[in-house]
Amino acid sequence: MSNSENSLFVERWSPRSMTGEDIDDNDLMSLFEAARWAPSSYNNQPWRFIYAKRNTENWNKLFDLLHEGNRVWAKNASVLVVVISRKNFEYNQKPSISHQFDTGAAWANLSLQAVDMGFVTHAMQGFDYERAKIDLDISESYEVMAMIAIGKRGPRENLPPKLQEVEFPNDRKPLSEIVMEGYFRET
Repeated sequence: MSNSENSLFVERWSPRSMTGEDIDDNDLMSLFEAARWAPSSYNNQPWRFIYAKRNTENWNKLFDLLHEGNRVWAKNASVLVVVISRKNFEYNQKPSISHQFDTGAAWANLSLQAVDMGFVTHAMQGFDYERAKIDLDISESYEVMAMIAIGKRGPRENLPPKLQEVEFPNDRKPLSEIVMEGYFRET
């Protein structure tokens, strides 16, 4: 790690193995508080989070939305969260081109706060988006973006063998592939 890299960013990754232990409400709300402070176009703050904690009446409502491949490991998450984003600006009801970008910033804040507090997060697209809209009473004004599993990191051995093989941080592309001065070029 160079002097210019903050360990908070480098240490953030998306493990699947979680212990299932409870997250208290204050800690959970600290994650959402970090998300709340993300920047957004016109300060629109289009993100919304629908959550369910393990062993509560709402858990199955969110858990049942997951595809089978994610159910295998997400069953040990402490919290599941569906992330949605308001498609139009509140101040004039016109479409917000950047609502997804802004909601992504909120998710990034949440994930970094989780690392700072000793939790792990794993964002997923492997769930039923259409059913989420219906089962969670999400209005047409919002777009379903992702689902997040949150918990305490568990041992790799808690996962099925196939998932144990991929339970490690991924590398990142070099800056030379993602940063371009003056114009776009395909790498």
